[in-house]
Amino acid sequence: MSATTNAVPNEAQFDAISARVWHDIARLRTDVFVVEQECAYPEFDGRDVEPTTRHVWFEADGCCIAYLRVLDDGDERRIGRVVTVRAHRGRGHAARLLEHVLASTQGPWVLDAQTYLRDWYGTFGFDPQGDSFVEYGIPHVVMRRGIA
Repeated sequence: MSATTNAVPNEAQFDAISARVWHDIARLRTDVFVVEQECAYPEFDGRDVEPTTRHVWFEADGCCIAYLRVLDDGDERRIGRVVTVRAHRGRGHAARLLEHVLASTQGPWVLDAQTYLRDWYGTFGFDPQGDSFVEYGIPHVVMRRGIA
């Protein structure tokens, strides 16, 4: 962890996030998912503004460096948009965000993992469900945790 990274994640619903922070989150998501992964897709799907959506992130030196969102899908909580700035990858930021939401919110949980991250999500107790599928040119697999 960087000396300037908060030990506890920031967390808010959309209406409580400042314009500056939302800009940083949106920029990070777009830089990674659209530009870096060369995937033109509708990054902003309308779910960010739902009153039950939780945005969770770390900042370092006043900038968002890692982020994820938690959606309420009724019977399940859906984790998505897990992302870290390239310069801060490999330092455990995404893992700490994931651990935080898993510890602070009751499941069961579901996520659509990019298939190369299947084993990483498996370390958090997620199990692949069914065959992989391609979404916007990127292979994914549905993974679940906490299903009785």
